[in-house]
Amino acid sequence: MTLYAATSNPGKLAEFATSASTSGIEVLALPNLHQIPEPIEDATTFQGNADLKAIAYSLAAPNLLVFADDSGLEVPALNSQPGVRSARFADDYTTEHPEEPVIDTPVSLGSKDDRNNALLLQLMQNEPSRTARFVCNLALARNGQVLFRAEGSVEGQLLHTPRGADGFGYDPLFLVPSLNLTFAEIPREQKWQLSHRGNAFRALLAQLASSHP
Repeated sequence: MTLYAATSNPGKLAEFATSASTSGIEVLALPNLHQIPEPIEDATTFQGNADLKAIAYSLAAPNLLVFADDSGLEVPALNSQPGVRSARFADDYTTEHPEEPVIDTPVSLGSKDDRNNALLLQLMQNEPSRTARFVCNLALARNGQVLFRAEGSVEGQLLHTPRGADGFGYDPLFLVPSLNLTFAEIPREQKWQLSHRGNAFRALLAQLASSHP
């Protein structure tokens, strides 16, 4: 069985393919993904965005099993922000709050990841609780119909300064307390065993296995 990942992120694709290889399932990048119009991710939940992406891309690739993910960071002290806006957190925030000064770090500069991390640290600077979680939702679809859904999460703590050079997004700030390592410090194979994306994908594979004994 072959699953097609609706992602252009090479790190995600490698993780999905590695995990599936032990299940006898092949994971490939969706052909001509760059030529397919990107759906507008306007759902209010991770699962909603995963669904709409899986539906849109599966309609553009008839008869293929296409899966899509939506994931992000939830911080209880920030009312679960950045949530579904994790990837565009700083850009959205500065547009919506032009009157708020930048306190410590220039959220208007650097890469998107740099801006997002800078804003997160700015908003959290006076918060005593640093609890956070990464969440991932997956949807598998064929011809516009969602066949399976799965969710995974991992709990952690937010650091006051980034650590580690690997990973992406909020990884350098997300500490796994039991390991005393951030997601940007954990070796990739180990990270995949405990990450939100790994947990969600394994749950999806389990559903597939049970439906095809």
